[in-house]
Amino acid sequence: MKAAVLHKAGDALAIEDAPTPGAGPGEILIKVRACGVCHTDLHLISGQWNLPKLPVILGHEVVGEVVEVGRGVGNFKPGDRAGVPWIYSTCGACEFCASDREPLCPSIVVTGFMVDGGYAEYLKAAASHSLQVPKELSWLDAAPLFCAGLTPYRALKISGAKVGETVAIWGIGGLGHYAVQIAKAMGTRVVAVDVAAAKLELAKKLGAEVTVNASETKPDEAIRDFGGAHVVVCLAPAAEAILQGFAALRRGGTLVLVGLPKGNFTLPILGTLAKGIRILTSGVGTRQDLREVLALAVQGKIKTVAEPCRLEELNDVFDAMRQGKIAGRRVVTFS
Repeated sequence: MKAAVLHKAGDALAIEDAPTPGAGPGEILIKVRACGVCHTDLHLISGQWNLPKLPVILGHEVVGEVVEVGRGVGNFKPGDRAGVPWIYSTCGACEFCASDREPLCPSIVVTGFMVDGGYAEYLKAAASHSLQVPKELSWLDAAPLFCAGLTPYRALKISGAKVGETVAIWGIGGLGHYAVQIAKAMGTRVVAVDVAAAKLELAKKLGAEVTVNASETKPDEAIRDFGGAHVVVCLAPAAEAILQGFAALRRGGTLVLVGLPKGNFTLPILGTLAKGIRILTSGVGTRQDLREVLALAVQGKIKTVAEPCRLEELNDVFDAMRQGKIAGRRVVTFS
């Protein structure tokens, strides 16, 4: 099969032939139809995270057609539409798996990181953690939901945002374009913050009531001018964005950190205590969260803004991502 393989951190992906896997017990083999291109893969390629497996096929927003099922699989059959998210598998028995916190499972296995992912023509996956892809969704629309849609959904879900409150989204990229729509569907007043005019225009089309260009004005001051935000979700991978988001909160507000800037950052403890600020972190969501995201998409409440690309174009896509030029999502598609 053809695949995009990372052999060494810092290198470009190599487009090459790789062995086609088979489905073992409890596994399914998927003919990949689409795989979203995530900023997390840029962290992996650049060596910001230690890679437990090299060479590795990246990609963790994978959808396609089941072509083989292993022994003991009862929830899929050949011909079914299946999707594989960041969480490839968990133990299913620990305190975290039993309490709506399976991303914290000590035995977690991650797609496209610890095992091969979806930048390939075929992918084998654990049937237990794969989900059915609704027939109402195209492959292109469905793939990014498995991370880019799921991650901000979880962040907003745990934020406690209420109908009528102000939610500010920092970073209107692949995750942010979904975050705007999800926050809007929750009945909140949505503020979109970015440094790219095209991304802010997209946010406005998707339901943002207010947009703030952080390259032209101080976003925390602009948001405080109309009362401050009840919730800030920081998706931008920049420490400056975290500080701006913190400053934009009203008393009793909540800051949810999702984006991963390089290095460390500091927040003022006195200001945190004085204003009663709540600081949360949120990574990827659970399988139940993903079912809810897919249901929202089927209902038309969130839509994917994506452009297809070929496997051979991946390195160019990552170059564009480094420069912040991508609004919405790029998705590798296979005929």
